[in-house]
Amino acid sequence: MTESLAGQTVEGARRSLTARFKSGQIDSAELDARILIGAVLGLDLTGVIAAANRLITPGESERLEDFAHRRLKGEPIARLLGHKEFWGLPLLLSPATLVPRPDTETVVELALEMLRAVPPPDHRLRIADIGTGSGAILLALLSELPDAFGIATDVSVAALRTASANAVNLGLARRAAFVACDYAAALSNPFDLIVSNPPYIRSTEIAELASEVRDYDPHRALDGGTDGLDAYRVLVPQAARLLAHRGVLVVEVGQRQSGDIEELMTATGLMLERPAKTDLAGIRRAVAGRRLPP
Repeated sequence: MTESLAGQTVEGARRSLTARFKSGQIDSAELDARILIGAVLGLDLTGVIAAANRLITPGESERLEDFAHRRLKGEPIARLLGHKEFWGLPLLLSPATLVPRPDTETVVELALEMLRAVPPPDHRLRIADIGTGSGAILLALLSELPDAFGIATDVSVAALRTASANAVNLGLARRAAFVACDYAAALSNPFDLIVSNPPYIRSTEIAELASEVRDYDPHRALDGGTDGLDAYRVLVPQAARLLAHRGVLVVEVGQRQSGDIEELMTATGLMLERPAKTDLAGIRRAVAGRRLPP
């Protein structure tokens, strides 16, 4: 049975948790221990160091033990805390949403580049985020584009509640609307920018994913069908019809999928102005197509 952390110093508790996490084959053992102690004590990482000699109370010990047990079972830190930073924005999570990942920031970067490559429209910029989840992509874009208005869709009402709460918390609710539908099925007005991070994992590969993804991210947001492209076959034609002239579609893609997505885009009449944008690992992660005037 694990020794209680109650009565130990913060530093002692940190060492104890770190050792347990290392024994549990958690690569980020020391950082995870600091983060969880900080979450329980209401301290940032610097505060944890400054409070090294403070004693852990029984109540704090109980919460830390719960966190440690769940972390050792594979639950991600972001799920334990209930929030994750994306594009510098703090976002609430729920079981219905993916944990936003740094790779997805590539979509935001490419979208902004594509918008800045042409003169701005003579109307308020309209954005659609298809399959929004936590709202990460849309809210990041709205934070960068103060005059834009965005509509986010998701088939999950629970995910939309989370995205809406994030919009409120970030002061962006007046410039965002949330619609429950399958992909873009309920949208009709033209958009200057459409973005999406759809499910793109091949069905047979889901079992091989890291447990933090496989066991805790919503399956529906991962499974892209036999070849991983099911969502794009629906989404790309829908988006092409909804784009305004010179409007842009930007999507996240999986490894070795960019060429297939580019073919889908060109088949719907979208122009590929630049190669897929790579993420920090060098993977072609974001693909963009522009609708040109006839």
